[in-house]
Amino acid sequence: MNRALEHPAALVPQTSGSATASGAGPPTILGVDLGGSGVRVGKVRGGEVQRFAAAAISGRERAEVVADQIYRAIDGVFDGDVNGIGCGVPSVVDVERGIVYNVENIPAWREVPLKDDLERRYGVPAYVNNDANAFAVGELYFGHGRGHRHLVGLTLGSGLGAGVVIDGRLYIGANCGAGELGAIPFREHTVEQYCAAPFFQREAGASGEEVHRRAQAGDPSAQELFARFGDSLGHAVLLVLYAYDPEMIVLGGSLSAAMPFFEPAMRERLLQYAYPHALARLRLVRSEIENAAVLGAAALYLDATNGAGPHS
Repeated sequence: MNRALEHPAALVPQTSGSATASGAGPPTILGVDLGGSGVRVGKVRGGEVQRFAAAAISGRERAEVVADQIYRAIDGVFDGDVNGIGCGVPSVVDVERGIVYNVENIPAWREVPLKDDLERRYGVPAYVNNDANAFAVGELYFGHGRGHRHLVGLTLGSGLGAGVVIDGRLYIGANCGAGELGAIPFREHTVEQYCAAPFFQREAGASGEEVHRRAQAGDPSAQELFARFGDSLGHAVLLVLYAYDPEMIVLGGSLSAAMPFFEPAMRERLLQYAYPHALARLRLVRSEIENAAVLGAAALYLDATNGAGPHS
């Protein structure tokens, strides 16, 4: 059964941590953010990262070597206080079984039963999901989304990711494919080719971060490039509005730091939305969470347990 639909009467989180059913306070969660070149691990309680570790991983090594490197990082933070684990991964995920497929920049991880592996090693429940979904639910519990029921998180970086929260719960669809807006055809390519790093590589032969530095230094061509980027991103936001009708859209990822340069063109494009009264109510903001990836991973546990911790 799709976890996103298991608790239709779920309460929207109002604070930075949800109390356990026993009244003992918020659960202690290990948030694991897995990237193609490194892993970050945080022990999270009540929205605070109490302990943190980061380590490089050798993405080109055999699958078991990569797993050992990840486990060593987790071992340095895990202790007997931990109630559960949430793990965000840059890949397609079978959320129900916790299997990750074709993890970005780790070729050997073509099909890994990560949920089972974590639960067998650490003896606590583990929940695995795509990193964009983790970002969205992290905002719901620990960021701008607190107190809201319907939001979409957009991650702007090497690609365009989107996580969708409907009625206070993460919505993933039947195949963990809800929110894959970047794959929608747009102009000569797809939405992602105009709303993430490929746009800057194609148009400027540089990273988005480098173009951002040029824009900050007053380079008119870089600023114009971000205006074009903002116009395309506005189109992506329109798709979000028509598909999900959220109260809030939160932008994250490395390129969100350039929001002052692309926001005017993005909002200009949004004026094409057919429902101006809904647009006036929309909150469109940039994430302000520190350790967003680790907190987002931890929030996967809260979403899966309906915010109630191990006693629910």
